[in-house]
Amino acid sequence: MRTIRGRSNDPAAKLSRTPWSWGASAAERADRYACDGLSAPQDVRLLRAVSVDAAPEAVWSWLGNLRVAPYSYDWADNLGRRSPRRLRSDLPPLAVGQRVMTIFTAEHVEPGSDLSLRLHQGPGLALFGQVRVTYAVRPDGDGSRLVAVLRLAGGGGPLGSLRRTLLAWGDLLMMRKQLLTLRDLAEGRWDPHRPSRRRSRRRR
Repeated sequence: MRTIRGRSNDPAAKLSRTPWSWGASAAERADRYACDGLSAPQDVRLLRAVSVDAAPEAVWSWLGNLRVAPYSYDWADNLGRRSPRRLRSDLPPLAVGQRVMTIFTAEHVEPGSDLSLRLHQGPGLALFGQVRVTYAVRPDGDGSRLVAVLRLAGGGGPLGSLRRTLLAWGDLLMMRKQLLTLRDLAEGRWDPHRPSRRRSRRRR
């Protein structure tokens, strides 16, 4: 495979690097997720992942709270309002058709493991093209892995490629914050009444 400045031109190798992938293992990059089956073959794939020292059920519960707040940089994407630090017990179970993070609609739900979203009609769709996201929760020893997979609309020539690159960098900034916040909440690190737990695994 021909290389440029020591880098492979293999698309798979490119998508293993920042900003296309962050925190995801080779096995997670090779796996298929719900949004892959809902997207066109030319759509570009992004992956982000974190380890969570909590059971998958706890992580899934916090994904349900994405219906009320984005859990990223609140000053940027939540009008300065702080994303709730407690679970919303009044919310129904996640289901297809529900609004998530204001600009997304749930289009596939596998309770306890997979939540897939798509942009609904609005300025975001006009600006970015269709974006699909799957949040996948997987057991990992005594804890979990939380994997986020995005599919960005392909095509558009050089301008489309530039748009996807800029979106990938912007998403990396925002989704990294989101996943780390959800991790901390699932682990109870925001609960002043819960004792801290030591982690034996390396944190991302």
